[in-house]
Amino acid sequence: MSHPSQFTLLRKRRFLPFFITQSLGAFNDNIFKQSLILAILYKLAIEGDRSIWVNLCALLFILPFFLFSALAGQFGEKFNKDALIRAIKIGEIVIMAVGAVGFMTNHLELMLLALFAMGTHSALFGPVKYSIMPQALHEEELVGGNGLVEMGTFLAILAGTIGAGVMMSSTDYAPVVSTAIVAIAVLGYLASRGIPRAAASSPEMRLDWNIFSQSWATLRLGLGQTPAVSRSIVGNSWFWFVGAIYLTQIPAYAKEWLYGDETVVTLILTVFSVGIALGSMLCEKLSGRKVEIGLVPFGSFGLTVFGLLLWWHSGGFPQNVQANDWLAVLGYSQAWWVLIDILGLGVFGGFYIVPLYALIQSRTAENERARVIAANNILNALFMVVSAIVTILLLSVAKLSIPELFLVVSLLNIAVNTYIFRIVPEFTMRFMIWLLGHSMYRVQHRGLQHIPDEGAALLVCNHVSFVDALLIGGAVRRPIRFVMYYKIYRLPVLNFIFRTAGTIPIAGRHEDLEIYEKAFQRINQYLKDGELVCIFPEGKLTADGEINEFKSGVTRILEETPVPVIPMALQGLWGSFFSRDPNKGIFHRIWSRVTLVAGPPLAVEQATPEALQEQVLALRGTTL
Repeated sequence: MSHPSQFTLLRKRRFLPFFITQSLGAFNDNIFKQSLILAILYKLAIEGDRSIWVNLCALLFILPFFLFSALAGQFGEKFNKDALIRAIKIGEIVIMAVGAVGFMTNHLELMLLALFAMGTHSALFGPVKYSIMPQALHEEELVGGNGLVEMGTFLAILAGTIGAGVMMSSTDYAPVVSTAIVAIAVLGYLASRGIPRAAASSPEMRLDWNIFSQSWATLRLGLGQTPAVSRSIVGNSWFWFVGAIYLTQIPAYAKEWLYGDETVVTLILTVFSVGIALGSMLCEKLSGRKVEIGLVPFGSFGLTVFGLLLWWHSGGFPQNVQANDWLAVLGYSQAWWVLIDILGLGVFGGFYIVPLYALIQSRTAENERARVIAANNILNALFMVVSAIVTILLLSVAKLSIPELFLVVSLLNIAVNTYIFRIVPEFTMRFMIWLLGHSMYRVQHRGLQHIPDEGAALLVCNHVSFVDALLIGGAVRRPIRFVMYYKIYRLPVLNFIFRTAGTIPIAGRHEDLEIYEKAFQRINQYLKDGELVCIFPEGKLTADGEINEFKSGVTRILEETPVPVIPMALQGLWGSFFSRDPNKGIFHRIWSRVTLVAGPPLAVEQATPEALQEQVLALRGTTL
């Protein structure tokens, strides 16, 4: 079943004005910040150590995220989000006008004031930016929308960094930079006027102006969410810890290890940003247009592997009398390996960060979403400050080289994400399901729109292989509680996945009466809680590919808890490695096409075992 590309969102009014507004904001942030840094380093008459002023710039830009994110979270819930964005964009015009005056008069303090104000602007914009998307996008568009936003953000950062360098290379740089930053701010406001109305989620909220107590309360709210959300916030902040280290070390790495000039720095930043954009774009296709947190362990694995490879491939470049430009660096074969490593870090960084943002948005209550994202921003800022301290300690005190720093970060990435995935095994479970569906099988589906987005339903399906539950769970967006023969439930490795997913083991009445009765109690409770339950009414795997007789367990379930029944059928699994086909082989039908078909729901009085068997057989057709 074909779906429109995520790029179709760029033709929709509910997304395009917001996307342009966000991208222009990131673009302007980086033009102004980078221009100021270059002015401090090369243009302004400053006595003493210029690096102190550069570090002060970094501090002034990140400090507002600590001070004002909690307030921004409250704003994002109390006021209409479209109106709030326009107010913030008007503020950007005023801030850039102040910054322009600073550039025109070479007034450093005025430029620093504008930089702090731009940091405040970004801190206020962050919560509303991520909380408006679930209101504007459909559920199946959320991953694609986040991917586009991340792509736009990183490409805007790159364009702003390069654009600042080009403008500051001019002898008459002040009017050029001043005109650019004010013009971009005006364009951002004009774009924001096209954002459709996005109602406030908690207009009755009373604002708490105590930034310190409210920041602590906001952090507690964010980290007090469900484990999946709270650890996603930690994982998100860890990504910015890692990313901050790589991005801040790229200039020194290019100079000291590739013996390159400024063009080499630009080349590496371009490759990294393109990698992030590419990974963010691929997320929608790899996730099947749903929030697929199974990509997070995949992204974490790639970040570690390519970080280790970057350490391994560093060093050994010949040092010339004159610094290498980007063309000279590309003349060395080893440089291509370094660039591939940088690209890999970007791509897998996209795989890591986009699903985390989408999960936070989709699993947070609407009246708390902006504050939870504010908590995420506070923690991001904290992790970035800690990353700077860790970098100083490792490079200056421990005397590590920059590649050795990359090695340490890669090893730390293993430790941090092992902790996250251990606390929330759903990440690992979804990764294994995702891996199965993208290695041994190509899973397609039809009719899944019959499965309700909310409320209880009983799914019934034919039973062909040991991995039926994994393939169904990977195709359906909602969590499913599977009822499974207890001996399959206890299979090594798979048992971890089944337990994490809340699978219900069942035995025959004559085998173990206690397991049998407990299974029906849990089924009844899950359905009363409004969840999806899936059963395989045959009671056993098919031994010949044909559908066995449906047992009467479905009748007992519906007598205790009447819910809609949705028939489903798996096609193409017979003969695969996990089926009981005697002629199968390890490499028989690898990457085989499997189709999951769902039919219209049946009312309780229609859902007899005989009628359901007939429905499932019709859905399966002649394809085993």
